[in-house]
Amino acid sequence: MDLLILALIAIVLLLGGYFMYGRLLSRWFDLKADAPVPAHQFRDNQDFVPAGKFYLVNQHLSAIAAAGPIVGPILAGMWFGWLPTFVWLLLGGVFIGGVHDFLTILASVRHQGRSIAEIIKETMGPKAFTVFLLFLWFSLLYIIAAFTDVTASTFAEPQHGSAIASSSMLYLLLAFIMGVVIRVFNPPLTLTTFIFLPFVFLCIWLGPKLPLMLPVLAGFDLRMTWNMALLAYCFVAAVIPVWLLLQPRGYLGGFFLVLTAGVSFVGLLIGSFQGLFPIHYPATLGWKNPQGLPLLPILFTTVACGACSGFHCLIASGTTSKQLNKETDALFVGYGGMLMETFVAVMALGTLAILNIPQAQALKDPNQIYANGVAAFLNVLGVNKEFALNFALLAFATFVYDTLDVATRLGRYIFEELTGLKNKWSPYVAGLVTLVFPMWFLTKKFTDAAGNPVPGWKMFWTVFGSSNQLLAAMVLFGLSVWLFKLRMKFRVALIPSIFMTLIAVASLFLIIRPWLGNILSGNFKPDPVGFTCIVLFVLTAFLIVEGVRIFLGGRRA
Repeated sequence: MDLLILALIAIVLLLGGYFMYGRLLSRWFDLKADAPVPAHQFRDNQDFVPAGKFYLVNQHLSAIAAAGPIVGPILAGMWFGWLPTFVWLLLGGVFIGGVHDFLTILASVRHQGRSIAEIIKETMGPKAFTVFLLFLWFSLLYIIAAFTDVTASTFAEPQHGSAIASSSMLYLLLAFIMGVVIRVFNPPLTLTTFIFLPFVFLCIWLGPKLPLMLPVLAGFDLRMTWNMALLAYCFVAAVIPVWLLLQPRGYLGGFFLVLTAGVSFVGLLIGSFQGLFPIHYPATLGWKNPQGLPLLPILFTTVACGACSGFHCLIASGTTSKQLNKETDALFVGYGGMLMETFVAVMALGTLAILNIPQAQALKDPNQIYANGVAAFLNVLGVNKEFALNFALLAFATFVYDTLDVATRLGRYIFEELTGLKNKWSPYVAGLVTLVFPMWFLTKKFTDAAGNPVPGWKMFWTVFGSSNQLLAAMVLFGLSVWLFKLRMKFRVALIPSIFMTLIAVASLFLIIRPWLGNILSGNFKPDPVGFTCIVLFVLTAFLIVEGVRIFLGGRRA
């Protein structure tokens, strides 16, 4: 079987999901093109700015995607085979992830552009609001830890790591210069793009010429040294003005995402006619992953972002809803944007599928597998393979920067909101506190069921996926309460919420079961993973109890 057939099946099913189930959602929730939207009601040309749906969906996609739809599907495919991963990507994207993103945007638009946390406060009360903020904050800690370690493993890779690190630093410097130029001179965006985009390729070319050799900190290896350096970057990125780095870097990152996915598919299309991309990786593998965790429920929480992501609620209700030009655009931007991310995930899974098991084991990590696959697709188009490999690895690192920037800044905001810190030092204090926990996580050493060392990011990814899916479940649950109060089709959100809650809770329990066993046997050891999982259990239970109470009260009324 050729990879092209798999990609075409995905395209047909995703388009079918959009035009069939998506149209049902549009009719059920009575989307109207002439309904008032916050982008026009509160237009200030800063936060509330109407944008066309084609422009907005690109911006929304680059913000929600990052490296999640790359790492998760590849890791799940390595553990369980490409077939169950492929099936869940399509089912999850169409019936859960797309619904989550679409409803979050719609709810925010119909609540004057307010965040999902504020909507839950209005729907479920101030206690639920505080608990939900805590839930968000703890989820963000694992996002930061997981993606920091993934990037560090890329930069510490012996063969290409120093070149990619150099290209990445040059890229960040370029984004910084772009931010200053836009702020000082305010040139047209088209002109700015034409000037700065070619320099991105110069950064890729210069990376191997000027490899960055980071001095290793005492007591650390190279990867851990990069972890500390990246956390320092996160702190700086979280406290400086958004126009200086986050906005220009995110803008350039959007081009990377679209360009990488587009040219990869073209390369796949042409190469398939030359018989270059048959599927070699097994469709299914064993029931358990290397850590001894079973396919159900670990498959769902490992795939994570490619099928459904709770992290998307922060983008959907934080920035996208404030730019929606028409209420009817929520379907294309929210539901359609999620299905586009699912296709990115399918293409990422394809970079694994064209390898056999020994090749995948030799490359080891999802970032290397993804880069190797993209380089193979680009090589068909005549692009030098070494340059293509550096391009793909820099693209991967760029997607991660998107997540690290946003997650750290959001963590800072939430901590300030929870503690009431509001002074000139509060951004720095909140930023530091938000990064202390990821730093602690990253210094811990983990082993699998056989006692073999496991890279930290792989352990973090499982917990991140569980907390991320649990966050999506809680958002869907809150949205179902909102729809229930409005006497609308709340089961569209409630049924996926129940499914995701069961999956995520079961996954968290399996992860911490060894730790709980040690506690019961009197062998207690501090464990950041176990501690965070217990906290998420407690917060989840509170939100469920509050929601059930509202449902029962509404039924009686």
